[in-house]
Order: sequence, then C-alpha cells, then structure tokens
Amino acid sequence: MLRKLHGIPALFAALGLIMLAVTGAALSLVPVLDRAATVIPAAGEVTVAELAGRIVAHYPGTEQIVHGPSGRVIVYYSDEGRPGADLVNPLTGEGIAPYEPSAFFTWIKDLHRSFLLNNPGRMLAGLMAGVMLLLCFSGILLLRRRVGSWRALLQPFSGSGSSRIHAELARFVVLGLLLSALTGGYMSALRFGLLPEPVETGPSFPAEVSGGRPVPVATLSALTHVDLSELRELVFPYPGDAQDAFSLTTSDGAGFVDQATGALLKFQPHAAESVFQHWMVRLHTGEGLWWLSLMLGAAALAVPALSFTGITLWWRRYRMSVTLPGSVSLAEAEAIILVGSENNATWGFARELQSGLSKAGVRVHCSEMNALAEHYPQASRLFVLTSTYGDGDAPASAQRFMSRLAHFTGHKDLKYVVLGFGDKQFPSFCQFALEVDAALAEKGLSRLHKIELIDRCSSLQFNQWGDSISQIIKVPLSLTFDPLPQATVRLELVDRADYGIAVQAPTSILRFKVAEAERGRWWRLFRQPRDRLPRFEAGDLLGVMPPNGEPARFYSLASSATDGVLEVCVRKQPRGLCSSFLHELALGDQIDGFVRLNPGFRPASGNTPVILIGAGAGIGPLAGFIRKNTARSPMYLYWGGRSEQSDFLYQPELGRYLEDHRLTGLNTAFSRSQEPVYVQDKLRQDQAELRQMIEKGAQILVCGGQNMAAGVRSVINEMLKPLRLDVDTLRVQGRYLEDIY
Repeated sequence: MLRKLHGIPALFAALGLIMLAVTGAALSLVPVLDRAATVIPAAGEVTVAELAGRIVAHYPGTEQIVHGPSGRVIVYYSDEGRPGADLVNPLTGEGIAPYEPSAFFTWIKDLHRSFLLNNPGRMLAGLMAGVMLLLCFSGILLLRRRVGSWRALLQPFSGSGSSRIHAELARFVVLGLLLSALTGGYMSALRFGLLPEPVETGPSFPAEVSGGRPVPVATLSALTHVDLSELRELVFPYPGDAQDAFSLTTSDGAGFVDQATGALLKFQPHAAESVFQHWMVRLHTGEGLWWLSLMLGAAALAVPALSFTGITLWWRRYRMSVTLPGSVSLAEAEAIILVGSENNATWGFARELQSGLSKAGVRVHCSEMNALAEHYPQASRLFVLTSTYGDGDAPASAQRFMSRLAHFTGHKDLKYVVLGFGDKQFPSFCQFALEVDAALAEKGLSRLHKIELIDRCSSLQFNQWGDSISQIIKVPLSLTFDPLPQATVRLELVDRADYGIAVQAPTSILRFKVAEAERGRWWRLFRQPRDRLPRFEAGDLLGVMPPNGEPARFYSLASSATDGVLEVCVRKQPRGLCSSFLHELALGDQIDGFVRLNPGFRPASGNTPVILIGAGAGIGPLAGFIRKNTARSPMYLYWGGRSEQSDFLYQPELGRYLEDHRLTGLNTAFSRSQEPVYVQDKLRQDQAELRQMIEKGAQILVCGGQNMAAGVRSVINEMLKPLRLDVDTLRVQGRYLEDIY
C-alpha cells in the first residue's frame, strides 16, 4: 500500500514535478547572480539618510528607493516627465545600469509558478507541491523499511542499478525538497484562500504634519537612525505638496517621516503573520539567502533523475492499457472511437456510442486520441469525440493527436466523423474539434457525416446526432446518455433595481436568496448552515435554469457568500430566453440555480494596483471586487454605459466606495451623451498613468461584451508598445484577465 501511495502519484505527476524542479533550479541562480552583481556595504556603514542624499544628488526626480532582499538598491525616478528605474551603487548614489527585470527569468518564473496557464496552472503547481510533500514523507518511510532502521539511513545502501540510484539520490535531497514543497504549498494555500492571507494595511496617514519647508533628505533625523540593511522601501512625497510625507518601510515595520522636521510621525510594526509569510517566501525563493538558494537548486536538479529511475522501476512491475473495457483489438475492429477529453466528461458519451455499436454487432476499438494508430486494417468508420481545452487548445488526452496524424495512413474505405463538445459562451467554441475535422480531410479521408458541435454536454443534441448516424450507417442506435446533472436549488428574488429603459437597454441588478423551503436541501448539498450560502466570490458564476428545460445560462456574480445574497447584473437581450425570463420576475418569484466557481477571474491580492474595465452589465463582478476591497488597495474603475441619467449602474454604491477609498479612481463614459464617449477613449486619455501602473506590476480585469473587450485589447496593446509589452504577455503573467460574453 505504501509503495502505491508513493508510486502512483509520482507517476502521474512526474512531468509536472520535473518542470517545477528544472525551473526552480534555474530560479535558484537569481539570488546568487543578484548578490554577485550588488555592492553590499558593511552593517552600519550607510544609513538610509546618507543613501537617499547620495541618490537624490544624481537623480533629482527621485520618487522611490527600493532595497531588495539580495541587497540591490533600485531608484524609481522621473526625468522631464519620463519615468525610469536604475540600479544604483549605495556607496556613491551613482547609477550602475538601467533596472530591467530579465525577460528570461521572468518567463521561467511564470513557467514555474503556473506552467504559463494562469490560475489553473497555479492550482496545478500547488497540487504538485502537495504531491511532493506526499512523495517526501512516503519516500522516507520506504527508505526506512528498506534499510530496517532509522539509524541505517546514514549508512551506505546495498543494491545496484536504478533502485540503488533512486534511493541514494532521495536520501541526500529529501530535506531540500521537503522545504521547497512545504513553503510552496503554503503560498498556494494562501493564493486560493485555503489559508487566511495576512492583511498588512500599514499605518494610516498622519492626521497632522508640520507643513514646513522641506529640508534635504540627508538631514532627516528619522532616516539617520535606520541602517541600509533594514530598509525595504522609501517613497518620496509628492513634489510641491508640503502636507505630504516620506513613506518608510523597514524590516521592522512601516511609518511616515515629516519632510520638514525629520520626525517619525507614525510607525507600525509588521504583524507576526506578515513576518511569517515574508520568511516563508524567502525560504522558498532563497532571496537574500544565496547559500540556501544553491542548496535548494541542487536538490531540485535531482528530481528529473528521481523521476526517470522511478518510472523505470514502475515499468518493470506494471503495464497499463489506454482502451476502454470491451474494446476489441485494432486488427479486428470495424469501427474506431477516439476520445479527446480534459476532465473525462467526453468519455461518458464515448462509452454510450461504443455500447450502442457493440449491441448492434459492430466490433469496436475505443481509446484516447493520443493513441491514434498508423493504420486500422479492417475499420471502415472512425468516430472522433473531442472537447476543447482553454483558448482553442487540445485537451489532455489529445495533445499528441496532430503529430501522430502525420504518420497515419488510412485506407480508401475508411470514413470519419467528428463530434465536438464545448460551451458556446466561450469564444473558441469547439475550436479543436474543428481543427481535427479539417486535418482529417486534408489527409484525404472522406466524411461519414459533417461535424456536429455539442453545447454544454447536451444529451438532446447527442441523441439527435446518434439518430443521424444511425440512418447513415444503417445500424440501430439509441444514444440516451445524460451526464450527471448539476444540483440546483430554489432561489427567491428579494431585491431588484432597474435601469436603461429610456435608452432601449433594459438592465437590472437582481438579488436572490435561498428560498425558505429549500434551505434544508441546500445544507445537505453543500454542508453549510441552513441560513448560509455556499462559499463563492464575486466573479464566480450563477447558473440559471431557464424555462422549458433549456441548458443553464451563466451570469457573473457581483456578490460574495458573506454578502448573504446572490447578486447579478443582467441586460435583457433581444430574443434572449433566459434574460427575458429574469427581467419578468417579480419580488418573491423563484428560479432554479447553482454556483459555478470561476477562480480564473479574480483581482490580485496585496497592494498591487488593479485596473477594472467594463461596459454595461459587465460592471457586476467589478463592483463586487470593489465592495470586497476592505484593505483599500489601489483600485481604478473604467466603465462605459449609454446614458448617465438612465443606466448609470451602481452609481450610489460607487460614490460610497470613492468616499471610503475602496475605489481609488472612477472614470465613466456614456455613448448617448451630447459628445459620445466610450471606455476606450477614457483609457487613451489616461494612458500615461496607466502605463506607469502597468510597468510597476498592475493587473487588468476586463468584463463585458466581446466587441468592447476587443476594443480594449487594441487600446492596451497600443499603450504598452513603449514598454515592449502586449496583452498576451500580461495574460501569461496573470495580469490580464477577461470575463467576456
């Protein structure tokens, strides 16, 4: 049992673990390279006041000084209105070189953190950390079982070959891998809310400052008592504003320094939770601990060897089949079913098709698309059932299909049919299925039937497709497969606000609660107290079941579970079955619905600026993000509507959010005003400020219609040209997220 607990997860996670290990080993060089290229003064040699004075002498437009964990000193400055950033020598204040993060290491970091897949990739990386923890603990127990005692772990191992190499490597690197897995798992748990994330709000701005004439920064008494080794960040006051102050962050805490008197106005120590998080990050990355970074990198480099030797050992014991039970061999099959699936939903339809053909006496071979053979001797029909993953990509079980198709030699009697599965709400609906259909045609094969695309696993569409195939191949088929339906609950409309009727764009903010009679059922389904909703956040989706048994329609939630309601913003669409149904509801009416999580559309945590962009009903989740911004992180909203008088959605709430600083800035655009303005125009007007925020790490979230989203992408791409960035690069970094329809 212990061997299976160790071997099976390792087998399935080998590629992911190798990717994490190789990229982690590469990243372990960053602290070493940073340290080697940095001038490190001795402790007590340079104070923050001396450092700031030297830098200002060379950079009069200094705005911010950052002291990194590895000792690098970076100055952010403005030169005739143009922002810049340089590495500086702390002993002289002179610039060493422009500060430009390595594009290579940035790409490696994104690959390491998320496999270039944004939040789904981050989930996968977190899962890999959990797998690594399991492998470390189970591996230690297996080694202990092998040698007979804990003391014997320190003695030479017996044996030879892969078994000996695997054990010896594991013994020497397990502590380093355990530390990496523990710290990486901790950060992933914070990222996805499995652990409470420390909130570091910092001290509030002082109620009173002297307002006197600023003195040279090198003479500020509060800064003369802080050694450079303790500095994290010094933010300069806004030029010409006597009421502003220096913002100082050290390893001990954060505070403000009066620019005229040099007095420390406020100082708030870092919370213990934040200090713990800070050290967990340092222990994982090795920042400021170059020797530890090298040790972790060396341990990571052993993972590919451990994976190879482990797979070799496994291969000697097990062999696995990729075919469904009941499949005949390739040589005798009359019909071939190939399946492309990411989450196994498509396999259910494949099994139903295989069962129907087999009952009719047809010999069927069914396997994943990755197992496409070079030739099927007797088969006259090829059925390809595939979903699409992400933005038009192949699902997991079909990623090698196209390369294998290059070597495929089908005979003239073989005809094919492709059945695609997807969701019409996504832009690349069944894109991979369309590409497979075209590729098979290019190979010279004849279509048995034109490609059909199934929306949201519709059992009705699948049944109709089966009837068509049955008539063509003259084989009786009755395909009645119905995937497990989503559990729904009764929701009662408790509040609504209506807008936009005067401009022919009726839009309503609808708020639902669990119907009183359904609360017991809700508790049974989600194991929540009877009077509470399941856990969800703004940006997740409310699935609404329209009348007449139609498939669910999805609307982005503007509320979180803690708000006590499910709040959506819905515009009535021409001939829109579900939107019309919702708009006709009166208070007290009930609907059937369910929650679908959407973790890929979330604002970043911390003090990173967040730029929210939307139009029309797309403001719903954006308003929800602002409502939850109780930490008062920088958050800016750009939103477009038709008329300020008729459809200014969430106007009262946005005003309150501006007053209490949950919303930092609001820019609205109305297309039916005397001078029509669109949200893209507002972005162009503020492009200098937006570009500066993006350069410093800001995240962009876009919600609304496809046309608006395309226009915003065009503006942002144009805006980013001076930074040599584009929207696609920001996507990879998890800094450009869309929820469009």
